[in-house]
Amino acid sequence: MSRRIHLALHPYGIGGPGQHGLWKDPRVAKNASIDVNYYIRQAQAAEHALFDALFIVDSQFINATYPHHYLNRLEPLTLLSAVATHTRHIGLVGTASSTYNAPFNLARRFASLDLISGGRAGWNAVTSFDTGTARNFGLDEHPDYASRYGRALEFVQVTQGLWDSYEDDAFPADVERNVFLDPSKLHALNHEGEHFKVAGPLNISRSPQGQPVIFQAGVSEEGRDLAARVAEGIYAPGGSLEEAQEYYADIKRRTAAYGRDPEHIKIFIHGGPVVAATDEAARRREREIFEEDNDFDRNLALLGRSFCAYDFSVHELDAPFPEVAHLAEKGGRTNATQIIARAKEQNLTLREVADSVNQFRRSPFTGSPRTVADTIEQWFEAGTFDGINLAFRTDDELELFIDGVVPLLQKRGLFRTAYEADTLRGNLGLPVPANRYSRGPASA
Repeated sequence: MSRRIHLALHPYGIGGPGQHGLWKDPRVAKNASIDVNYYIRQAQAAEHALFDALFIVDSQFINATYPHHYLNRLEPLTLLSAVATHTRHIGLVGTASSTYNAPFNLARRFASLDLISGGRAGWNAVTSFDTGTARNFGLDEHPDYASRYGRALEFVQVTQGLWDSYEDDAFPADVERNVFLDPSKLHALNHEGEHFKVAGPLNISRSPQGQPVIFQAGVSEEGRDLAARVAEGIYAPGGSLEEAQEYYADIKRRTAAYGRDPEHIKIFIHGGPVVAATDEAARRREREIFEEDNDFDRNLALLGRSFCAYDFSVHELDAPFPEVAHLAEKGGRTNATQIIARAKEQNLTLREVADSVNQFRRSPFTGSPRTVADTIEQWFEAGTFDGINLAFRTDDELELFIDGVVPLLQKRGLFRTAYEADTLRGNLGLPVPANRYSRGPASA
């Protein structure tokens, strides 16, 4: 079978970063971010359109300046467990931090979602760059990059080991022989490493897809390396076509260097399509959205997220960008370092840097349904992605994409016309991982 595009849906709720005015839209319920029925409707619409997954982002620290959706939203695994009971095929990917969780508890929660959904769970493993999270977990300081990524690698490996606690045939449940469990099929992990000491076994069995799918969003060198070692799906930054090509090739190359099949890691770029009847109408709507969302105070606060939630409002706006490099290492280092470098190279003021946080950038996926489908095809064939993680402001805009763009992709043989499987792995074309303790052959 030729390569086909994978599509995921990322709900905005009442507005994430750069979506400051979304909550004012009369089509958006003011409680959307905490209304499980909003997510169920989104998931069902995406499933009707044969999307691969619903993706829920998360963080565990806020202050009053954070994006509106972040201020009041549902915990991902609780939310996705509810969505699972109202869907049958679409994957359910939740974000959880390896820095502020324990492997045993998180392994159990994702294994539960995997069983509840019949094998549709995915874990977006993040290391958390919101430094204020540390204080919510009894810590004085947020760990630095090296510590967070070293912990993340071991965390994922321990979690995967715990998911193998039971072999697939561990429960014969033979009444005549009075044997419910075959104890030889139950395995303690007995892990002792640099960051964790976990005995196991986990008290839950594997699902039809074996283990939840591991997603990651690696941008830095450490992030890209972690993704190449353990991820099966990646949420990539996108950018220009050339930047997306470079990232795609780099991750595939790193994956092969670790002895993994590059086809077993699916790269999703971010996409916020603006679809209208004509290209002109779509471009006009794209500009209107920017004007609605261009809130300077919010942009200034958003800038601070990459610098340990730093309050830039204490500085003179028209003075040179302040010296804050020391805050980058424990914050969003990659983004922060790029901001500092650009400010120095272009001699930018703080005001100019803050304005650039939400600068108008035309999406490549803007236009009529045919134009958007053409661009998606062009990018896909150019080797920039395996899938797109789509975000739409309203239900109407999601429907425009589903009704207008998806049928064109299907006619061109670029997108499925029916689900291939009942599991997330099956629909992504990923193998079922063999249980490390099983003597039998790996499942396919």
